[in-house]
Amino acid sequence: MSNDSDGDPTVPPGPADVEDLPTVSCERCGREWDLAYELEEVAVGNQAFEQFALDHQRHTGHFPDGISTWRADCRQCPEAIQRLDERAARRWAETHARHTGHAVEVDHADQESTTIERSE
Repeated sequence: MSNDSDGDPTVPPGPADVEDLPTVSCERCGREWDLAYELEEVAVGNQAFEQFALDHQRHTGHFPDGISTWRADCRQCPEAIQRLDERAARRWAETHARHTGHAVEVDHADQESTTIERSE
């Protein structure tokens, strides 16, 4: 895929025109990938890294190097989620606590866990 703009500043470069594509590595798989597919085919833009990490986990059962998820675990029922974004995990925990009255623990590998309880 080439950029037909020939330097036209109104036409942004396509992923094939970027010289330094972001890469992701996985020591467990012994591989490294560039994110050209996510940028060109899936067209997820700024979310390319997150999309690759989620797809990798879905297909291999583990995340690539350097990825830690936010987990929200209900202390009363078996409901739990894991998200790459803290806001998404906290939003789920707050919603679950509000609707069920259950306390939900939110944690991340790099942070201390917090408990979210139902608020009136």
